[in-house]
Amino acid sequence: MEGGRGGYVRVQIIFSLGSLLKELLTFILAMLPISELRGAIPYGVYNNLPFTKVLVISIVGNLIPVIPFYFLLDRILLFLNRFKYGKRFSQWLVSHTLKRSKMIEVYEMLGLIIFIGIPLPMTGAWTGTIASVLLKLRPRYYFPGVVCGVLLAAFIVSLVVIFFHSSFL
Repeated sequence: MEGGRGGYVRVQIIFSLGSLLKELLTFILAMLPISELRGAIPYGVYNNLPFTKVLVISIVGNLIPVIPFYFLLDRILLFLNRFKYGKRFSQWLVSHTLKRSKMIEVYEMLGLIIFIGIPLPMTGAWTGTIASVLLKLRPRYYFPGVVCGVLLAAFIVSLVVIFFHSSFL
């Protein structure tokens, strides 16, 4: 015999899995170099996830990959330089990043915070990390800079998303 509480439990499980999938996608978007939290926060909010959960998932997801990337980038570039197209890509990446990172070079940690925190294309935590490594920014400036920059970006993106989300309700 079907019905009763068993049907309700199945529906709850399906809704929970749907929510978990949206949270996972929000986390993955935050980890990716192209979208970072600039894509993750709008995705989570527009998929009706709780705002504080979206914020935490996005910030953590944005920070998790860039911290080890800071220590591994030199090795990654050396590895890429062993291959024709890898070398071409790494040269493009280095020149492209250095063109955009004058603020970090001059102001170090404050420059990194502003560079990461102002949500413009190609100025997120990944590019800020690459610039920090190329400019040999010390970890004592890099770590607080990247965390504060990500928090600033999350704040700005959240304000924009809340404004647009509430104006379309």
